[in-house]
Amino acid sequence: MFDYMEINYFFIFWLGACLGSFANVIILRYPAGQSLIPNSACVSCHKPVAWYDNIPLISYFVLRGKCRSCQAPFSLRYVAVEYIMALLFLVTYIQYGNSWLTVELLILIFGLVTASFIDLDHMILPDVITLTGLSLGLLGAAINPERPFWDGFAGFVFGGGVLWLVAYVYYVFTGREGLGGGDIKLLAWLGAILGWKSIPFIILVSSILGSVVGLTISFRNPDKGQSKMQTMIPFGPFIALAAVMYLLGLKSVGLWYIDLFFPSLD
Repeated sequence: MFDYMEINYFFIFWLGACLGSFANVIILRYPAGQSLIPNSACVSCHKPVAWYDNIPLISYFVLRGKCRSCQAPFSLRYVAVEYIMALLFLVTYIQYGNSWLTVELLILIFGLVTASFIDLDHMILPDVITLTGLSLGLLGAAINPERPFWDGFAGFVFGGGVLWLVAYVYYVFTGREGLGGGDIKLLAWLGAILGWKSIPFIILVSSILGSVVGLTISFRNPDKGQSKMQTMIPFGPFIALAAVMYLLGLKSVGLWYIDLFFPSLD
């Protein structure tokens, strides 16, 4: 027999998979200005996908990754997004349990995964995700008894302000925009949820990850007519990854970092 916690784990995992399926719809349709309401259809033959062929995590493998009607292959990324969302939901629930904070973090995870894939495809972080998340983050800081309002508000100001300052200084010295407004709003949202102490860790780790990946891409695939150092990559996914690392295991490292360099602020 399943016990209470196992049922909870299954429900949270399945909830994450279903929301991952919905995230795929947003990732594909929102940047194209398409409605999110119509049922899914094959991009090759345009025939609607039946409900039994649209079950998260299962239908892709039952159909062997192909459309039932025309046998055109489906992107593996669809099921990858579902698994990523489901796994992150489960790990978050296991770590934080039944709490209002868990609800806020699950909303954050959904937004981070969805926005990251849109940023990878189109180099944008939609305001409908970042500003809505930021508003919910500040609202949660105000009404959630499990975290102090001023910590969330300071995180919002510190997160958005630091990245805005970095972007402004970069523009002054180079004449180019190195960070988009979406990155700034994303970090402000993270600060509002995770508190101001999370910001130095997220900035440091995302910068390291972004630099390593960016340099690797630049030297392996240099663009003709451009300097290797000018290859553009979206920064949002690295911010999101650093945030997930912080809230799912490395928070103690982030707090140690604050104590080491800013002991008077603890």
